[in-house]
Amino acid sequence: MEGRPPDLRLASATRDTIPAMTITAERDIEFAAAAAEAVVEVHRRLVENLRAGLTLAEIDAEVGAHLADLGARSAFLDYRARGHPPFPSHSCLSVNDCVVHGTHDMTDRPLAAGDLLSIDIGVVLEGWIGDAAWTFAIEHATDEALAIMRAGRDSLEAGVATLGPGEPLIHWARAVQGVAEHERRFHLVRGLGGHGYGRELHGPPFVSNTMPDHAAEWPDAWTRLEPGTLLAVEPMLSAGTPEIRSEGRTWPIYTADGSLSVHYEADVLVTSEGPRNLTAGLHELPEIVGRR
Repeated sequence: MEGRPPDLRLASATRDTIPAMTITAERDIEFAAAAAEAVVEVHRRLVENLRAGLTLAEIDAEVGAHLADLGARSAFLDYRARGHPPFPSHSCLSVNDCVVHGTHDMTDRPLAAGDLLSIDIGVVLEGWIGDAAWTFAIEHATDEALAIMRAGRDSLEAGVATLGPGEPLIHWARAVQGVAEHERRFHLVRGLGGHGYGRELHGPPFVSNTMPDHAAEWPDAWTRLEPGTLLAVEPMLSAGTPEIRSEGRTWPIYTADGSLSVHYEADVLVTSEGPRNLTAGLHELPEIVGRR
């Protein structure tokens, strides 16, 4: 977006609307599901070891090792976006007020008890993309942290339920915003959202998490979903403000006021029967990891 670092997962909300790629061949669906499951499996393996004292560099190295073990590679490592150097990490590791795009080298401070860590993993497996994120509390969580984590997960679940064939994308934003902001009183960060994907990490449509104030703000809002559409949908919540900040050409994006943030992302296949969450296994992971 103009004046802000581009998101790993975003297309501009102001570009012309372009049809999303759709897949219908059973073999392609199987490949897409396998790539999404690889993302879930890496998260499963990570939670067994996440704890206070680990550095982001150690966690990112573990992500790389798990991807290699699964016969996959990172979709993020060396990713290029205009105005930025190549992305340096296997995964996005965002702590506390870092909303997205945290890198393994942005800090050498080890994780501390009470930190919130959002882990966004993108894989390439047999030419297909998987891309999903989840947030964890390290060893314990404050009431505010638990509340915003649950708001993030619940808003994602409510939004996914709207992604049926023939439904416009604006129903997603209405559901997500209804839970995150109207019910739970947190903030969805502005300027970031989800996207189509498939054999490429990013593609149309742009999936805003908030309702547009005018038609030009989100041209894809009334795009009706077709069976076979793959979407990476991702509420990003802040405890204090919808505004974000970044530092020059660096990748990490933070809440403008330094408040806590969470990030939840799912890969969804629109089918003729309704939405199929290809990363549903993430919901089985614990909220708090590394308990002593």
